[in-house]
Amino acid sequence: MSFFGKLFSGKKGEPQPTPSEAIQKLRDIENMLTKKQDFLEKKIELELDSARKNGTKNKRAAIQALKRKKRYEKQLQQIDGTLSTIEMQREALENANTNTAVLQTMKSASDALKAAHKDMNIDDVHDMMDDIAEQNEIANEISNAVSQAVGFQDVDEDELERELEELEQEELDKEMLGVTTPADTLPDVPSTELPEKAKEKKKQPVKEDDMDADMKELMSWAE
Repeated sequence: MSFFGKLFSGKKGEPQPTPSEAIQKLRDIENMLTKKQDFLEKKIELELDSARKNGTKNKRAAIQALKRKKRYEKQLQQIDGTLSTIEMQREALENANTNTAVLQTMKSASDALKAAHKDMNIDDVHDMMDDIAEQNEIANEISNAVSQAVGFQDVDEDELERELEELEQEELDKEMLGVTTPADTLPDVPSTELPEKAKEKKKQPVKEDDMDADMKELMSWAE
């Protein structure tokens, strides 16, 4: 069995890990291998320094240091390949996990849409829309009928213009002739004398001519 098979298969009868769990395990392995990379790179630098120091003094020790450096480099190369494989597998799992979530959401939305349309019939919808359009048309006709003035007849605009011109000409003629509108009728002159006038008459002496005339009239009436 391969390394990844041993890593994710588990014991027989155990439930398979979910995509999220598998992704997390791959990330843990990546972190572990990255730390080992850092360790090997440091070991390679140390062996290289040892080979330089012993190059002229101790040739045997220098060669052994270079051999260890080669082994570390080989291990580092293997880890690089393993990390590349793990990264590819993790990215594939992440994409698959994302696609699964998207498909599940789309399926849920599709089921909800089917449930919403379950009691709907396309013919009934068309009939309903036709009824709505018909009722709107009736409502518009009623509104137009109500908004029209009842018993109002159109007026001849030309006739009104002629009447207005006649009125203006009449006013102009009056201004030219100096004719003004007659004032209101004055009140009638009172028929009875004012009290002051009556007093003045009483104060005036009676003339003889007036007395003779009165006496003559009285005597003629007595006869």
